[in-house]
Amino acid sequence: MKHIITISALALAALSASAASLEVKIENPLDASRTAVPVTVNLHEYAPGMNPASAVVTINGEVIPCQIDDLDADSMADELVFVTDVAPRGTVTAQVELSETPSEVVFQPKTYAYIKLRDEKKKYPKVVAVEFPGDADTRTMYNSIYGHGAVMEGLYNAIRVYMDNRQSVDVYGKNTKQLEMDVTGFYTTPEQLAAGYGHDILWAGQSVAAGSFRGYQNGTPVYIDSVASRGQRVVVSGPVRSIVRVDDHGWNYNGTRHDMSQFYTLWADHRDYDVDVFIKGTTPADVYATGVQKMESDNTGFVQPDGLAGCWGSNIPEKKYADLVEWVGLGVSVAPASLSGTAEDEVNYLTFVAPDADGHISYGINIASAREEGGFKDAADWYDHLRQWHAARNNPCKVTVTRK
Repeated sequence: MKHIITISALALAALSASAASLEVKIENPLDASRTAVPVTVNLHEYAPGMNPASAVVTINGEVIPCQIDDLDADSMADELVFVTDVAPRGTVTAQVELSETPSEVVFQPKTYAYIKLRDEKKKYPKVVAVEFPGDADTRTMYNSIYGHGAVMEGLYNAIRVYMDNRQSVDVYGKNTKQLEMDVTGFYTTPEQLAAGYGHDILWAGQSVAAGSFRGYQNGTPVYIDSVASRGQRVVVSGPVRSIVRVDDHGWNYNGTRHDMSQFYTLWADHRDYDVDVFIKGTTPADVYATGVQKMESDNTGFVQPDGLAGCWGSNIPEKKYADLVEWVGLGVSVAPASLSGTAEDEVNYLTFVAPDADGHISYGINIASAREEGGFKDAADWYDHLRQWHAARNNPCKVTVTRK
């Protein structure tokens, strides 16, 4: 009997581990409504012993899109994510059912990330990651990737992070809220443009562009030069969230070895991107910067002491199409714990950032294009939006998870 009881107990434990029920409460501390609030549930903490393959998330009895992510490619589920609207000072409660049985349900994708190789047959195969030795020629790296780097898009816009020492964030604006990178690949033809597709909207030059991460020496932002190796990886590409990782191993900065990873995250129904930078090897002499560029023409802009920077203006992103003028709004919002100062130079509105005790730097990038149907058309409306966005980032919703 003792052996039978032991086997039954093990079977019961296995059965209970194959499914779990959670309740997730999201509370808005602001007097303003929140749209598509990102919600992340740590599955190791709230579903220990499980490796969930699917989830059903309901709010007021309605099933909403969700996503389970393996962030470190170890075949174990790490996080459950979804987004939800929350009323001013309101509370939303989501019910979550986790299962180790895969689901055939497919949600409509609202984000997408990829890296494609350039090849002579123009097939441009997708890869999960690329990595180059530190002595690789920067132009060779840059030109070996279709799109010149990792690309990620949402319904409002797209970005690419250059695969070279600049690692600049370049911007693509859309007319219509749709995923379209598999059609245009950042290289919109005149025929596609006439059909209503979007276009590359930014000429970055030597600037920080849209929130690109930089070192800072002698009063000037500097690129990520002198590394042992550098690479990019698509961590997640999904309907609710996409993440791209940029690695710089053995970065020789101010004579000291640094190891750095940058994570760019895009959520469904967002025009903004989260940026999380992790650096090992920092010293008191190290200064880091981000910010937004000054536009080529008609520029207005600002940088506030509290870490919000913004610009609005026009530029010609492709000089061979001189008649294609794009009006663009950019913004950067630095988390208070990461902010170490602000400045303005000839081409940038700069925010200085510093890592915390864990080597973490956090900020956000926001993007608008005047070509967007129903979008922002002038600086005043764009700056009002940026200040609301900055306030929301600095006052996140409280998320409480309970296992039922």
